Amino acid sequence: MAAFALATSITPGPVNVVALSAGARYGLRASLRHVTGATVGFALLLLLIGLGMHALLLRWPFLARAIEWAGVAFLLYVAYRLAIDSGRFDTNDSARGPSLMVGAAMQWLNPKAWLASVAGVGAYAASGEPALVWQFAAIYFVVCYLSIACWAWAGASLRHALRKAARVRFVNRVMAVLLAASAIGLLLH
Repeated sequence: MAAFALATSITPGPVNVVALSAGARYGLRASLRHVTGATVGFALLLLLIGLGMHALLLRWPFLARAIEWAGVAFLLYVAYRLAIDSGRFDTNDSARGPSLMVGAAMQWLNPKAWLASVAGVGAYAASGEPALVWQFAAIYFVVCYLSIACWAWAGASLRHALRKAARVRFVNRVMAVLLAASAIGLLLH
């Protein structure tokens, strides 16, 4: 369970790209709101999938497709916001950073999170046994938090090298392109 959680949490994806960018832009402390929200959002999604939501998606496949399209639209919006960011560090920037709710919403609108939840539950908790689903969610919570926090820490570590607005704009635009590419790639799977 832990190895699966690590493999799906630490690999590049939309939530991790935003964590990296947030760490670079706002510092580690402010980006931890995003990390916490993304972790709670994913753990809740995993729990609901494990406790029966998967049956609804099988019964009404249009819901899964609607979630996928909404997720891609949201990820493209986040990529757009990164691309147009000025790159300037204002004195109040550390107070703004990405919110807990944005982190959670990103997971719920992230097709990678849905695929990881369905695959993980299918592999490790297919019986639907509530205790097993809760155990899997608890393990995933810890691994997911640490994985996303690593991306935020990496971004925060780059912060000192990005003192000039032009450098921040460049990094944000690269992150925006990667985020948009991952969103579009999810549609092509």
